[in-house]
Amino acid sequence: MVTARIGIIGGSGLYQMPELKEIEEIAIETPFGKPSDAFIVGTLEGVRVAFLPRHGRGHRILPTELPFRANIYAMKLLGVERILSASAVGSLQERYAPLDMVIPDQFFDRTRARAHESTFFGDGIVAHITFAHPVCAELGDVLEASCQAVGVRVHRGGTYLCMEGPAFSTKAESHVYRSWGMDVIGMTNLQEAKLAREAEICYATLALVTDYDCWHEEHDAVSVETVVENLNKNVRNAQLVMREAVRRLNAADRRCECGSALKNAIFTAPDLWPEATTKRLEAIIGKYKPSGR
Repeated sequence: MVTARIGIIGGSGLYQMPELKEIEEIAIETPFGKPSDAFIVGTLEGVRVAFLPRHGRGHRILPTELPFRANIYAMKLLGVERILSASAVGSLQERYAPLDMVIPDQFFDRTRARAHESTFFGDGIVAHITFAHPVCAELGDVLEASCQAVGVRVHRGGTYLCMEGPAFSTKAESHVYRSWGMDVIGMTNLQEAKLAREAEICYATLALVTDYDCWHEEHDAVSVETVVENLNKNVRNAQLVMREAVRRLNAADRRCECGSALKNAIFTAPDLWPEATTKRLEAIIGKYKPSGR
């Protein structure tokens, strides 16, 4: 049963959407455990939306501890087809100033301890999704237009480097990432993007710039106080952007290929799918399952 077709994942500082009406909390159990928190499902701009605070209310979960698979699988169970993800990031380039917003179109993986949270597959069923373009371009278009409508400074495109954390970068690391041409740095969005693609859900990131990381000569020590201060300033703008994006998506057909990402990606012959794994992945691979299984 479809509860919401649009999902919003709120990052650091974005723990609620005050404009949500007709709210209900939904606690979901998935084959991959519990999500970060109960979902807050409500009506926004006349549309049913499922909101999830990524780190849990009160910010209780480290980036490495996040139940990425449970979060995305739960979105799938709720009927979500599009995920808008808000995330705090540091800037690796002068042009992205604190309080700006960036809509990245690429990711670069520098995580080390999340292999088990980077794919739904394994245990007898192998799939290799296409991930050259990890962000839904149509969803990115909507976010860009929404930022412009709200009046925030937005940059379209760029690479989000996903680091392990929880500590911020060393100065040496920050300079290396800049030399590689990376644009912003965060700790969470890569795994979400991969899993959303496997779940055939559109995904795009709204990156909220809080600081210049430690490479900048005037910002060579990223303080938590600065990050939190800028984050709080950006949260309201992010809420307004999300509201505008939901309004626009309500009138937009889903014409991208995200909804059929697994069509040619599952390499294992269906007659060899283990029963337990097939059952666990039912919400994702059920439509590709042979009749009678």
